[in-house]
Amino acid sequence: MPELKTTFAGIESPNPFWLASAPPTDKAYNVNRAFEAGWGGVVWKTLGEDGPPIVNVNGPRYAALHGKDRSVIGFNNIELITDRPLQINLEEIAQVKKDWPDRGLVVSLMVPCTEEAWKAVLTRVEDTGADGVELNFGCPHGMSERGMGAAVGQVPEYVEMVTAWCKDFSELPVIVKLTPNVTSIRQPARAAQRGGADAVSLINTISSVMSVDLDTFSVVPTIDRNGTHGGYCGPAVKPIALHMVSDIARDPDCAGLPISAIGGISNWSDAAEFILLGAGNVQVCTAAMTHGFKIIDDMIDGLTRYLDARQIESVDQAIGKAVPSLTDWQYLNLNYTAKAQIDQDLCIQCGRCHIACEDASHQAISATRNGSRHYEIIEKECVGCNLCVTVCPVENCLTLRILDNEVDQRTNQMIRKDDKLNWTAHPNNPMAEPGK
Repeated sequence: MPELKTTFAGIESPNPFWLASAPPTDKAYNVNRAFEAGWGGVVWKTLGEDGPPIVNVNGPRYAALHGKDRSVIGFNNIELITDRPLQINLEEIAQVKKDWPDRGLVVSLMVPCTEEAWKAVLTRVEDTGADGVELNFGCPHGMSERGMGAAVGQVPEYVEMVTAWCKDFSELPVIVKLTPNVTSIRQPARAAQRGGADAVSLINTISSVMSVDLDTFSVVPTIDRNGTHGGYCGPAVKPIALHMVSDIARDPDCAGLPISAIGGISNWSDAAEFILLGAGNVQVCTAAMTHGFKIIDDMIDGLTRYLDARQIESVDQAIGKAVPSLTDWQYLNLNYTAKAQIDQDLCIQCGRCHIACEDASHQAISATRNGSRHYEIIEKECVGCNLCVTVCPVENCLTLRILDNEVDQRTNQMIRKDDKLNWTAHPNNPMAEPGK
């Protein structure tokens, strides 16, 4: 059977599934339940310094974007870092690590941007026996207004500076958690690596306003008629997270930098996608909050079966296998041609494909009525854009057919297949290594 055991930034765990820093990892009770269920590791909910207590709202902290079946598509929170005393957290961390020596236990940290504050908290965390620390440079609300969280993560110079402090002050592996609320994720990732980071984790939540109550004219979640921006996560952010993880994985300036992927991971296939795009492990939050810790059973089983079916012997062998397929737009094969096709036996004559193509695309689907509706692809008009496939409610009724006689027609402007796979060496790639 494939090996799920991983070593990430020097931290061993029996599988690549960790719980992200969040309410599910706020105390020993939760973490013990997670480990009993089978999770490979956790990142303890973010700790702050000793000082004025953190005070969270005593009211709604979460809001959700629901699908028609009430499934959670997107999740928003306005919760701050832990409001439990630092010493109690540290004592619980020490005991949990003693009780579960084979699991990864990383402590998330966020303190003011001074050497003294970081040195003080790192010394105390190191004494717990924890496996590593995660520097929370991503929280977009509440703490960022106080000069922490995303306020640090959005400034590469700060990322590098604080990371370097932590490497100086502690022997523990340092994972830098990056904010997605930036123009380019590569810049803070490079800064973390310059500072000596052992790994990066991403994405943290996206700054967002969830919704507005149309009756009260208040932002949701509402606290005494007022609301605030919060952090957005859940399945809806997965494509953004995939992009940012892969952007670091294919950046030559971040070569060798381990990546812990976060963002919309709800099942084993989501995890597999992130691993194939360069992640060494994955962190889960929203799925655990909405479905409970036992989802780990399906995640472990599904990933094991997937790797076995692909004859991949370990998680390590799967890391980054899809990265070579990701390139810049100008390197795509413009002679590659696909056309839509309709399986008439599956078609329910709803007309959604025709309406979408007629109103918003290339008028490439004809509609006739002879007792019943009938739809056909007009091949000369079809550009293979995939819109009809996307809107069709019947799986596999509409598919794309690749025209074989077009696939191998390359022009002098197209890159060779081997150049595409070795994208860092392509002379027109702005991120290519010098001299390649």
